[in-house]
Amino acid sequence: MKELLRSNDPTIIAFASALLSGEDIDCFELDVNMSVLEGGIGIFPRRLMVRADDHDAATRVMRDNEIPLGL
Repeated sequence: MKELLRSNDPTIIAFASALLSGEDIDCFELDVNMSVLEGGIGIFPRRLMVRADDHDAATRVMRDNEIPLGL
């Protein structure tokens, strides 16, 4: 798995996941439960991971839709 996207904004993560799903690219969201440690204020970014084989195609999808990769 390779990191594709890192963001504090859950709407960007959801939008990116939907776009990747539409392109048949599997993704997995990490750090979802960090809000327990931070108290729900959103200071820890969430990460969106994709398979290493799909990383180039996923990066293209993000750039085509003007989603900042935030790496």
